[in-house]
Order: sequence, then C-alpha cells, then structure tokens
Amino acid sequence: MKLLRGQTAYDTLKLLSKGNHMDDQQMYQAASRRAGAKLGFYIHLVIYVLVNIILATVNLVFSPHFLWFPFPLLGWGIGLLAHGLAVFLTRPSTLKKKMIEREMNRMRDSDTLRPE
Repeated sequence: MKLLRGQTAYDTLKLLSKGNHMDDQQMYQAASRRAGAKLGFYIHLVIYVLVNIILATVNLVFSPHFLWFPFPLLGWGIGLLAHGLAVFLTRPSTLKKKMIEREMNRMRDSDTLRPE
C-alpha cells in the first residue's frame, strides 16, 4: 500500500481496516501528519487563551465601563472551534467524493462524444 501525498490519516486507517498493511515509514508519515494537526490546534488554543487574557485585562483596566473583550473572544472562538472540529472530527466527505466521481464521468463522456 502506498501512502499518497495529501492522503489523510483517516484514509490510511480506513485502508488498514480493509486488511491492507502499512510499513513503518508509511505509518510514521500518517502518525506525523495527525500529530502535527493536533499540535497546531493546541498551539492555536494556547495563543487564544493568552491573548484573550491580555485583552480582558486591558479592557477591565482602561475601559471598565464598556466590556468589549467578549467580541474578539467570541469571533476568534468560532474560528478556534472550526479548527478543532477540522482536526478532531473530520472524515473524508463522501458527498464530495461522489460529486468528483460524477464530474469525472461527465468529462469522460463529453470527450468520447466530441467529433475529432
């Protein structure tokens, strides 16, 4: 089994569950991609917490009459949530795969119907 560039760790694990075997290098590549994605999320989370602590402190010290720090907290939080979902919950989209396959079939059919 060959690990293709751009292949997700989930795809690799799916292939393994079907009885395919991975060598150590392929397993290392898949695990490295997955670990890198998780590490990227954790770094994003730490920066989010630190920056928002600073923003809340600045807001409470310099303008306590108007609490504006929840706005960036919420906006950035939505982005952080999306990042977390992408890292921990995504699976390859079967709908997207079906659409790609359908489009490829249309392209093949249009090539065969064209006069030369």
